Amino acid sequence: MKKQWLVRYSEIFLKSDPVRRRWENVLIANILEVMPGIHVRNERGRIWLDGEVRPDLLQNIFGIVSFSEVEHIKLDEIESYIPDFCRRHGIESAKTFALRIKRVGKHSFTSNDKAIEYGDLVRREFPHLKVNLANPEKEIFIEIRENEAYLYDRVTKAVGGLPLGVEGTLVALVSGGIDSPVAAWMMMKRGCRIIPLFVALDTFLDETTVARAQRVIAVLAKYQPGIELVVIRDSYLEVAKRELIKKQFEKYTCIFCKRRMYRVATAFANEHSAKGIVTGESIGQVASQTLDNLMVLNDAATIPIYRPLIGFDKEDTMKIAREIGTFPQSTSHASGCKAVPKGPSTAARLEKILEIECGLIATGMPLPSL
Repeated sequence: MKKQWLVRYSEIFLKSDPVRRRWENVLIANILEVMPGIHVRNERGRIWLDGEVRPDLLQNIFGIVSFSEVEHIKLDEIESYIPDFCRRHGIESAKTFALRIKRVGKHSFTSNDKAIEYGDLVRREFPHLKVNLANPEKEIFIEIRENEAYLYDRVTKAVGGLPLGVEGTLVALVSGGIDSPVAAWMMMKRGCRIIPLFVALDTFLDETTVARAQRVIAVLAKYQPGIELVVIRDSYLEVAKRELIKKQFEKYTCIFCKRRMYRVATAFANEHSAKGIVTGESIGQVASQTLDNLMVLNDAATIPIYRPLIGFDKEDTMKIAREIGTFPQSTSHASGCKAVPKGPSTAARLEKILEIECGLIATGMPLPSL
């Protein structure tokens, strides 16, 4: 008998053979990145691990849907092995049980044949047990692959999704609040490596906000090892807000702020060959996230803007934040933005914003570009 770990993936299995093999290799590389000392082999739909495997790390690797610690024996050893396996895994304390048989390869029997055969064997050894396929107290799993057999009694769910990196890189605008880290995590789950970017607007945000964003990204590092927050300090809004107040356009402050962030993120993404920008915006959640204002914001970027939370309620986002572990840090103390006007615009028009920008440029202020 040899103990191993069986790793399962889902969506990768559906891809064409060349894509599947490439994505399997990425997933294996991601596993080895966090557990470099283990041995890995793979078959279609399965990855097998030997060595010092850490299940707490496996759970957070994107692309893995579930895993089990298994006992590996030869197929012809099952009859003599099952009673001891069941005894060691606590079947005597159960009243009902079920055998779950999965078979891969060419055999003279079906999975149901073996379920009946091995089920009878278990009942002879433990006569108090009754079969309950719908809701058993104890489940025993047997996976038969050609002439090999793998026995286990537990399936641990993992984070799922696609292997990190198969879809390329995105820049995530991160504030450190609840929404943006969840948006970044959701794109990680779809195979995107994330570069988190914090645009620090001088005067209006202090170091407590930057520190909170750094703490949140430290939590996301368990899903993307080595991820670090990039901070770009920018004095644009300090100058722009004075001009907006002077010209009685202060209600557009948040629009100008976000357009500036989009431009900074676009330039940064182009420098790092990223394929787009991720934000935590959701329709109608705050003044700058109405459909009218989002259309105005889109104009400031020349690369795609991805908003995975666009249709979420706040409760939806908070639920995920708690599940992935970012919620405590996102709700920790940090000063708010001091630039928000009392009555922000909820229905800005692009023509008007461009007109104001052109007027500010005429004063000698280089607004649209970096």
